[in-house]
Amino acid sequence: MLMQEIMTLIQDPAAWVALITLVVMEVVLGIDNLIFISILTNKLPPEHREKARKIGIGLALVMRLALLGTIAWIVQLTEPLFEAFGHGFSWKDLILIAGGLFLVWKATKEIHHSVDPEDHGEDFIASSATTGFASAIGQILLLDLVFSVDSIITAVGMTPHLPIMVVAVVVAVTVMLVAATPLANFIERNPTIVMLALAFLLMIGTTLIAEGMGFHVPKGYVYAAMAFSALVEVLNMFARNARKRKRKRDAAH
Repeated sequence: MLMQEIMTLIQDPAAWVALITLVVMEVVLGIDNLIFISILTNKLPPEHREKARKIGIGLALVMRLALLGTIAWIVQLTEPLFEAFGHGFSWKDLILIAGGLFLVWKATKEIHHSVDPEDHGEDFIASSATTGFASAIGQILLLDLVFSVDSIITAVGMTPHLPIMVVAVVVAVTVMLVAATPLANFIERNPTIVMLALAFLLMIGTTLIAEGMGFHVPKGYVYAAMAFSALVEVLNMFARNARKRKRKRDAAH
C-alpha cells in the first residue's frame, strides 16, 4: 500500500511541487536551529565540537521522524487546552512560549558575557569538557523539540502525504548537517557575527513567544530582516578587510 502511494506520488507533478516547497520551508525553518547549535557548540573544546553538532542534528532528525509517526497526536497539539487573555492556549502554544523564553534567556546571557567578558560567574557551559558536552547536548535537545514541533505542524499544514513529509525532513536535516561546521567556523572567525547571531536568536525567541500568545508574525518579515542584517554585516566585513589591506600597503611603503 505504501509503495503504491509512493509510486503514485512520483508520477504526480503536484507532489513534486509540494515536495520542493516543503523542502525549502524546512530548510528555512532549520536556520534558527542551526544558528543555535553553531553558537552553543563553539563554546565547547575544539575536539568536542564536531561530535556535538552531529549528535545535535542527528537528534533533530530522529525527533522529527518520530513526530511524523504520531501525526494524529501532533495535530491534537493545536487544540485549545484553556483560555486566557482572550486566547485559547494549546500545547503547541505552550511549547513555543517555553522555547521562546529559553532562547531569549540564552541569547541575553550570551550577549551579557560578550559585553562583559570578565564576568564568568554565570557561564552556561561548565569549564569541564564532560559537563560542558552533556550540557550542550541537553540544551540542543530541548530546542530540537521546540523547532521539531513547529516544523512538523508546518509540514502537516502543507501536505497530507507522509512520504513527502519524510523526504522533506531528511533533505532539510541533511542540509543542516552539511552546513553546520562551515557556519560554526565562520561565526568563530568573525566575532561581530556572534553578536549578530545572538540578536537573531533573541528575535526568534521573541517571535516564538508572540506566536504562542496568539500574535501571528509572518515568517517572511523575520527572515527578510535577518537577511538584510546579515548583508549589512557582510558589507562591514568587506570594508574592514579593505581598510586592513590599505594599512598594510601604507606600512609597506
